[in-house]
Amino acid sequence: MSRLSFSRKTVLIAAVLVVVIGAASAAVLLKASENPSFCATCHVIRPYYESWLGGDLQVARHAEADVKCLDCHHQSIPEKIHEGIAFVTGNYEKPLKERDFSREQCLECHWEDWEQTVAATDFEMSNPHDSHLGEIECHLCHKMHRESQVYCAQCHDFEWFETLDKSWKIADGI
Repeated sequence: MSRLSFSRKTVLIAAVLVVVIGAASAAVLLKASENPSFCATCHVIRPYYESWLGGDLQVARHAEADVKCLDCHHQSIPEKIHEGIAFVTGNYEKPLKERDFSREQCLECHWEDWEQTVAATDFEMSNPHDSHLGEIECHLCHKMHRESQVYCAQCHDFEWFETLDKSWKIADGI
């Protein structure tokens, strides 16, 4: 009987240790994931991290403003677990699927409301933020880790489209 008790104690102690070590490891990983360099440890993310770190894409402007990966890429704990499993197993798309962020998420930082955005870009013969198609989402033009596109240029040929650099530096806040 004492041998059986010893086994139960051993199993119980081992189980508690596994839970404590697992919880501590999870806490450390969650804290580390707040740092953009942690994201770069995954080789499929490295090019996105490097574009954030510097370059002429719009995401580099986010880095200049101290906007970190998780400020835009909000993830729940289950999403983080799924991403970790995908990383370990190598079961992910390459290149990563482009994410479409909502206008509301962009406006959390860029302007208080859409009308301010429209007013700030009302300096050309056409206003890209006042579309005749109605409300369009920011991500249709503004690509962060890829070269941005002028959505209107699919049909229209305005001269000012040609003057934009890859980071679309027109005016502050845009």
